[in-house]
Amino acid sequence: MPTQASSAIRAGRLEVRLAQSAAEIDASQALRYRVFYDEMGAKPSAEMAARARDFDAFDEVCDHLLVLDYGKEEGAAPQVVGTYRLMRREHAAQAGRFYSSGEYDIGPILAHPKPIMELGRSCVDAAYRTRASTMQLLWAGIAAYVFKHGIDVMFGCASLPGTDPKALSVPLSYLHHFCQAPQALCPRALPALYTDMNLLPKDAIDEKSALAELPPLIKGYLRLGGFVGAGAVIDHQFNTTDVAVIVKTDMVAEKYYKHYERSAGP
Repeated sequence: MPTQASSAIRAGRLEVRLAQSAAEIDASQALRYRVFYDEMGAKPSAEMAARARDFDAFDEVCDHLLVLDYGKEEGAAPQVVGTYRLMRREHAAQAGRFYSSGEYDIGPILAHPKPIMELGRSCVDAAYRTRASTMQLLWAGIAAYVFKHGIDVMFGCASLPGTDPKALSVPLSYLHHFCQAPQALCPRALPALYTDMNLLPKDAIDEKSALAELPPLIKGYLRLGGFVGAGAVIDHQFNTTDVAVIVKTDMVAEKYYKHYERSAGP
């Protein structure tokens, strides 16, 4: 079971906490570049390619959640092996908008009267993806952050690989028919970007096999009681098909929620 000390949570040689320096944010951007561009085939700008970093203007105002490995040689800086970008209303005010608003009309979420948080830029180093503890630590860090800031709704864009909706007809149709968000919180893809997710009739979908086709991150959101918005968006830069995901924190699975409520203290 992970242990929490100060603002960090530890599990063996791994620790999850917020980035504390520009160097740590740079390391997270380097990890994002390796995963999104080197592995997944996203198309970098000339400046990104020259620096081998994934970055944008939102990085300057957001909190960056990191999983660090302290198991390298003694005295060396810990290695960033997992990351998430966390953006609250205060951050969006500084940036001028939430990242998701470039793809979705998030008006229903913005109108929510309680604190909200956008999740984004999630990735884990290839060598650490078979370790359940890495993703569990990221979720534990998110849970602690949710409690600290009283977050009521989490949201963001999650991706399916590829840009051909027909090839993704089963998972997209499954999300459309079985996982649609309540109208009061349902974002909708912007008209110029809207891609219909209703590609197969509901009775033609085998729920178990469709669920198996979803990327692990989207399945993780659904396990936490998550929903998706209306319409998908094709992201040609990242070679993905994006869906909007919404999670009410009062539905977060207890194994992530109750434990960290107790351990966080007053």
